Amino acid sequence: MKCNTVIFDLDGTLLNTLEDLMDSVNYALSRYEMPLRTLEEIRHFVGNGVERLMELAVPRGKENPLFQEVFACFKEYYLIHCNDKTGPYPHIMELLEALSDRGYNMAIVSNKYMNAVKELNELYFSKFISVAIGESAGIRKKPAPDTVEAAIRELGVNKNTCIYVGDSEVDHMTAVNSGLRCISCLWGFRTKEELIAAGAGNNIFVTDPMQILDVLQEEEL
Repeated sequence: MKCNTVIFDLDGTLLNTLEDLMDSVNYALSRYEMPLRTLEEIRHFVGNGVERLMELAVPRGKENPLFQEVFACFKEYYLIHCNDKTGPYPHIMELLEALSDRGYNMAIVSNKYMNAVKELNELYFSKFISVAIGESAGIRKKPAPDTVEAAIRELGVNKNTCIYVGDSEVDHMTAVNSGLRCISCLWGFRTKEELIAAGAGNNIFVTDPMQILDVLQEEEL
């Protein structure tokens, strides 16, 4: 069955959010006189939601008695500053326009908390993407299939016509758990070597967003 629906990860796939995440993490850490984190450290910490990001960034993680305060400080700051340095990767907007022109359904599923996902989608992609789902109470985050399944329900499409696009090992496992083929983007937060080491060697790898068009035209699901 031919693919007619593309489900995208957000951070590291559509948007380069790394610097805003680093700045927000370091703002919260600095407020509590904790060591700051480098961009490379943040790159390896992201992928499992912001609570896990902060657990890895805060010394001793959740065992630190100040963890919840630091986490709350991060969330408050990031909600205000989530778009200071963030922007779409090169050729992402051209890809979405081309997919829309060809009649593809599109959705975003992210482990970022829901308010930020909705805000960033509204700022950048709402012309093309109407369904955007983030972390919220009552729905398991990726790599559980719940957010993908919720997006498929909202779109009203057949799962057999969907393909998943992401950049991390979490995205690979999300696709596996959802029963979807996966396109792995190499412009995001993980290298090809890291993805292969995580078991994603059979995924379709792309180095430029516009290559996804060619994949979709050739891919028989």
